[in-house]
Amino acid sequence: MVEVPLLIAGKDVPAADGAIFERRNPVTGEGVSRAAAASTADAATAAGAAHEAFRAWSAQGPGTRRNVLLEAAEILLARAGEVVARMMAETGCTEPWALFNAQLAADMLREAAALTTQVGGEVIPSDRPSTLLFTLREPVGVVLGIAPWNAPIILGVRAVASPLACGNTVILKSSETCPATHRLVGEVLRDAGLPPGVLNVLSSAPAGAPPLVQALVAHPTVRRVNFTGSSRVGRSVAEIAAAHSKPVLLELGGKAPVVVLDDADLDQAVAATAFSAFANQGQICMSAERAVVDESVADAFVERLARKARALPAGEPHGPVVLGSLVSPEAAVRLGALVKDAVEKGARCVAGGQVKGTIMEATVLDGVRPAMRLFHEESFGPVVCVVRVRGVEEAIRVANDTEYGLSSSVFGKDLARALSVARRIEAGMCHVNGPTVHDEAQMPFGGMKASGWGRFGGRAAIEEFTELRTITVATGPLQYPF
Repeated sequence: MVEVPLLIAGKDVPAADGAIFERRNPVTGEGVSRAAAASTADAATAAGAAHEAFRAWSAQGPGTRRNVLLEAAEILLARAGEVVARMMAETGCTEPWALFNAQLAADMLREAAALTTQVGGEVIPSDRPSTLLFTLREPVGVVLGIAPWNAPIILGVRAVASPLACGNTVILKSSETCPATHRLVGEVLRDAGLPPGVLNVLSSAPAGAPPLVQALVAHPTVRRVNFTGSSRVGRSVAEIAAAHSKPVLLELGGKAPVVVLDDADLDQAVAATAFSAFANQGQICMSAERAVVDESVADAFVERLARKARALPAGEPHGPVVLGSLVSPEAAVRLGALVKDAVEKGARCVAGGQVKGTIMEATVLDGVRPAMRLFHEESFGPVVCVVRVRGVEEAIRVANDTEYGLSSSVFGKDLARALSVARRIEAGMCHVNGPTVHDEAQMPFGGMKASGWGRFGGRAAIEEFTELRTITVATGPLQYPF
């Protein structure tokens, strides 16, 4: 059992009212972490600490911020064993997924370190004589980051690294599902030399999360919000932020299509679809949930994808498996109901479909149609739906027939045609002849429609976490009309 205090002003502290909550292993039911359950009083304390630390941290030169972030990357990789242990215990993931989290998060810290010298501005010609006109970007103040459980180290680091690089201070609201894992983000940065109060980490019990988030968003010292999670909760966060006139960066749900054109390399399309659909049990916002396949190659594609899926072992995460546990028994029940609904309405389950406890096999459903819940609902599990289409225009229409628009991919040997299809898919990211699950530290990351707005990653993050200011300097006497 890992004990998880709050991290406020550089110190490990209990919740103000002493409240705690427990997270249990989704496979065994064993208690794995006992965390402080923050209240609105703790929200105010953390916001005050971040505000107090802002003046000194924002005044630091880029070299100081860069060195802390680079050191944090090294410490995180050195503590990869703890990342694995905590992620597997709290979320039921496999060891390779946890190790990938540590590696990509370290890359994100390094990329954020590189951003510290790119927070710039420009000189703009002025029509007014004797006037110097220029812009600059400055840190906004306190940033609230809210991170989910499914890629907790990647997304926990993403919520804080770029804001810190830009000179802001941060409050990280951890997921109720993985408080011990998210706590590592704060520990790593503190050990790297981040001054007290620059990063504060608050955990909360499930029932206490809504009032805690509302108090944090509403607090007058919090100037920006970034949230990664479900579209339903993201809308709620956006509404609270809008009520207080605060910008919010949202990365929400997805229903990513893999469009397989009639000239696609089927082996590559199948490999990419299987990876994108079944990595981390399909619990990734970019997961391939729909394979939109031209009818001329659909039979061959389905046969190969089903064979691939049946060969992927699923089971207890510590075993020799590719698919580990779903995050909760409730998730397993919901996925079972989605598959049952599709089959009862005419879909063919050509691979998988079985759920035992929180373990679900890699599942492929052929002949999915709009009347089925799986056609529209984000499953967030190891289920991929095959939708057969006739020609490019229908493929594009079906790919766009969703409220979501995060990631997507297109497979075709005619690259000019594949690229033209990619340009017409309504998604923030599209990968030609590659998987939908694709993230790199330096690339702009975000979606359209119900998948959110704004961009994490690379230089795009600078715009999200700084204020663009305009400055003019009169270099000589000015003339006025009166």
